Amino acid sequence: MTEPAARIRRQEQERASDEILEVAPGLYRLQLPIAMPGLGHVNCYALEDEHGLALVDPGLPGEDSWQVLVQRLDALGARVEHVHTVVVTHSHPDHFGGVHQLRDESGAALLTHADFRSIFGSDESEDLAELREAPLEDADGASTEDALEQLREGMRRTTPWGGVREPPPMEEMRTWSTGGLGARAFRVPRPDRTVDDADEVVLGGRTWLAVHTPGHTHDHLCLYDPADGLFLSGDHVLPTITPHIGGVSELEDPLATFIDSLERMEEFAAVSLVLPAHGHPFTDLTGRAGDICRHHGERLDVIREAGAELGRAPVEAYMQRLFKERSWGYMAASETYAHLEHLRLTGGAERTEEAGSSHYLVA
Repeated sequence: MTEPAARIRRQEQERASDEILEVAPGLYRLQLPIAMPGLGHVNCYALEDEHGLALVDPGLPGEDSWQVLVQRLDALGARVEHVHTVVVTHSHPDHFGGVHQLRDESGAALLTHADFRSIFGSDESEDLAELREAPLEDADGASTEDALEQLREGMRRTTPWGGVREPPPMEEMRTWSTGGLGARAFRVPRPDRTVDDADEVVLGGRTWLAVHTPGHTHDHLCLYDPADGLFLSGDHVLPTITPHIGGVSELEDPLATFIDSLERMEEFAAVSLVLPAHGHPFTDLTGRAGDICRHHGERLDVIREAGAELGRAPVEAYMQRLFKERSWGYMAASETYAHLEHLRLTGGAERTEEAGSSHYLVA
């Protein structure tokens, strides 16, 4: 019997290395550990100037990630107090999580895109917003565990297609809330400075161009240094995996928006080195963006073929055709929904509601 082929390990799944890599003069990559679906680390970039350091994407909240960040800075010959600016590429916790402690310890200013905010936006309930701001023990002396459970239940959401968006596991919430963060760990921090597309910002002695690339999130920000051809790509373009495109979004058609942002990479053909938030630096920005566009075109074809067999069917039925069983769950369903909604909005599918669940008939 032929042995099954080994699964290819993607760069983004690699565990965080303790190597400090100088990717360009005065620009260093520090890898911080994370344990999220398909990811083993986040790249935090340190940009050095005469005033100290600017950090891009300082990792998850919690004491574990914080201690590694402190160690990485020490290996660089720096301290937390040297950090004067933090840049966050988008509103996901593995990118903004370290901001709260950095602000506490160094008073660092936060820079983001102007659209930076929670995916829940103004829909977040007042009770949940207040709970995120509060310490974990309430005035009545409730235990940390009870307060975390209350916060966790407040994060449970009904999805647009009729499923349930489960909150993070309790163990993960315990880990993130350590280091004195409490419920702040789950709050998207308020920026001190925001930029719009094409704004210039000086970081690490370089003048960067802000590039708004919505799709993976509504607020995704890349930075381009035209002098040396450097491109901080966040999660917009990754070297060996395709960024998650979720249907729970402020964007009407997140897939179409993402494709537009990918096609825009043709404007940056002069880029010589891409610095992603996960995985290793690479050189062919436009080629990789094209690969990701084709990948989503192929996914749409899979849905069309499945539609011919399934007829009118719920999101989960299409999800099971689009993803392998090991990936089934909320994220896979959310991405499937984004693709089905794209087809509906472009005239390739019809949507009906049946018993609180969205069903699609794909042409």
